[in-house]
Amino acid sequence: MFDIAWSEMVLIGAVALVVIGPKDLPKALRTVGQMVGRVRRMAAEFQGQFNEAMREAELADLKKQVDDIGGSVSNALNSDFKPIDSIKDFEPAKPEADKPDEAALKQAEASLASLPPPEPLPPVEIEAPRPRPRRTRKAAAEPAAAPVTAEPEPAKPARKRSVKAAAAEAAKPVRRRKTVKGEENSA
Repeated sequence: MFDIAWSEMVLIGAVALVVIGPKDLPKALRTVGQMVGRVRRMAAEFQGQFNEAMREAELADLKKQVDDIGGSVSNALNSDFKPIDSIKDFEPAKPEADKPDEAALKQAEASLASLPPPEPLPPVEIEAPRPRPRRTRKAAAEPAAAPVTAEPEPAKPARKRSVKAAAAEAAKPVRRRKTVKGEENSA
């Protein structure tokens, strides 16, 4: 829209700082931002109203075209419409056509009889499925076998603290925390 480079923006900012002053500059920038927002909203509203007017004009033109086409079609149908004088009765299918030809049927049976019989299929053996062994639950009366455990490994000896660390821990003050009831506990 505006062709302003960064160098020009810096120059405008420096002039505004000198003219307005550093104390009132934030208020002035806020006011300028609000005015720019108002201008943008007004421009968007104008553009929306313009687009709506264009749509309405296009719809009016489209409606006029549809009415013209509909009128010409209805005029053409009314002037050129010629109904069918009578509906022709179609003759039902002859029942003789449904019966097969006896000579052709005898010939097909004779050709099937002259064919050799099909070879017998080899026998198929199907094995019965093997029954799965059922799981049984142990009776509650039987005592459970004690689990076999290996001897536990001996714990590692604690590391020795250095003399400085032990002295530093002893010198730390005891912190007291307040509980919910207001009692003090040492941490």
